[in-house]
Amino acid sequence: MTDPAEPTDPAEPTASADRPSGAAAVPSRQRPPRWWLLLGRDRAAAVAAVILAGVFLVALFGRLLIGDRAVRQDLRASLRPPSLDHGFYGLLGTDVLGRSVLARLVDAAGTTLSVAVPAVLCSLLIGSALGLWAGYHGGVRENVAMRVADVILSFPSLLIAVVVLYVFAPSATNIVLILAIARVPVYLRTARAESAELRSRLFVDAARTFGTPSRNIIYRHILPIALPTLLTVATLDFCFVMLTESSLSFLGIGIQPPEVSWGLMVAQGRQYLQTAWWIAVLPGVAIVLTTVSATVLAAWVRLATDPAQRWRLTLPRKRRGNRAAVPSEMIA
Repeated sequence: MTDPAEPTDPAEPTASADRPSGAAAVPSRQRPPRWWLLLGRDRAAAVAAVILAGVFLVALFGRLLIGDRAVRQDLRASLRPPSLDHGFYGLLGTDVLGRSVLARLVDAAGTTLSVAVPAVLCSLLIGSALGLWAGYHGGVRENVAMRVADVILSFPSLLIAVVVLYVFAPSATNIVLILAIARVPVYLRTARAESAELRSRLFVDAARTFGTPSRNIIYRHILPIALPTLLTVATLDFCFVMLTESSLSFLGIGIQPPEVSWGLMVAQGRQYLQTAWWIAVLPGVAIVLTTVSATVLAAWVRLATDPAQRWRLTLPRKRRGNRAAVPSEMIA
């Protein structure tokens, strides 16, 4: 039995050294919450995510379920109001040719997203790659890239689309190409600004000193930091592209029958607003819900992907409005 006053051997491990009291707790407190937990704390963002997920699922699999209901005509059922008396497909009424508005909304969702999503992805990939490359190297390459972006931005994208689609045949492919080219400068300028600011950071200088190729520096060190901002811009740009496609279809130079989009449905139903409001109002509501949901979710993604701002999402809902200036652990 040892004397309590006897000093312990420094080389002998102690219980505190074997099991540090705070070692297991610190990593768990420092580990950031899962993204779905953060999403659940924000009701508006969660509802927006559910709406967008529903729209994308309908666009992907809706046509398999409705079959030819979107183009099946029944003149005896012309302009029926929304009701359950005529089955599930009559829930949202029919148009002047007796076609189900519900089935046409499902079919139009696939057409609208098949234009908006490829256009945003093409402009995101091309503009981000050029912007990161020009911002990192600087000099003549940066000046040339920015002047090209200024030239494209000097023309309104909707006006370019109207002129080009008037000269060439209106089709989904032409709309995607026009909108993708018109939106490239948005990502080019954003990526160039991010890359130009990051190229002078110490970790980039260290990688350059060790002989890392420039493409690897851009891909491994600059892109991960600039990606949250680019994705936020892409989410907001998705709303603009979808509204532009709807505007072109409303003007008659976008999606052409027998294909259908939400904008084309609004255009076809505008003359029946007083007698059959559901033909034009319901696709308009679908456009509004999708764009508002994308905007709300983009604001949440920007906070969730930024380590310096993510703590705001962990605060209780009652404290976000009046105590969003400092982290919660700093509040007395």
